[in-house]
Amino acid sequence: MTSISSNNLPTPKLKLWSILLWLAVWEAASLALNEPILCVSPVAVLTRLFSLARTLPFWQSILFSLSRIACGFFCGIFAGTFLAVLAARFKRISELFAPLVLLAKTIPVASFIILALIWIPSRNLSVFISFLMVMPVTYTNVLEGIRSTDKELLEMAQVFSISPFSTIRYIYVSQVLPFFQSACSISLGLCWKSGIAAEVIGIPRGSIGENLYNAKIYINTADLFAWTFVIIVLSVCFEKLVLLLLIKMVKRLERI
Repeated sequence: MTSISSNNLPTPKLKLWSILLWLAVWEAASLALNEPILCVSPVAVLTRLFSLARTLPFWQSILFSLSRIACGFFCGIFAGTFLAVLAARFKRISELFAPLVLLAKTIPVASFIILALIWIPSRNLSVFISFLMVMPVTYTNVLEGIRSTDKELLEMAQVFSISPFSTIRYIYVSQVLPFFQSACSISLGLCWKSGIAAEVIGIPRGSIGENLYNAKIYINTADLFAWTFVIIVLSVCFEKLVLLLLIKMVKRLERI
């Protein structure tokens, strides 16, 4: 997998007029069809969302899914970074993990979920699946970042007998950081999609995935759209929080 710098991935800016236009198209389609089961109106979705938000199970489901997907994400980031450092240092480690990374990148998520259900309780399935999606991306990007570190800077550090800590702090961190940030940006979307998919298939009690599954079973389109909106909001907020923490961490390192 080729690493992609976040600078090469321009994030489209949301404009109010664009959002309002698409909401109007949605409302017009709902009125034209006049079938709430096929296309519920945005007003009905918003009303249902406010109704759900007044209940305790709604917030319990959010906490359940958020805690497990976040756990899988951070474990994947840590494991991917740690293994990338080992692989950069020891060639055999890189060769050992190459087939596993390839499998993780090519096998469909649904296959992983169904296989994992054999060994893992459904309550913890989203943790494992989120981890499995995040770890290979982090590993590949960080490993390439380490290998792309300027060799002349490393030679200069050796010539001037710069300590290993200073070499890591002033050379490796600055060189690898864009690759790590890219890995985080890519992984954040993947972990939420795969984590919720795992919950929909595993149907752990009290999860967002269970609510989506029930909405589909009972053909409750308003609930389906409302929970989908919740997932989008959680995913965006979680991404902003992680990237904010990353920026603060970088600023703290710069002051050391």
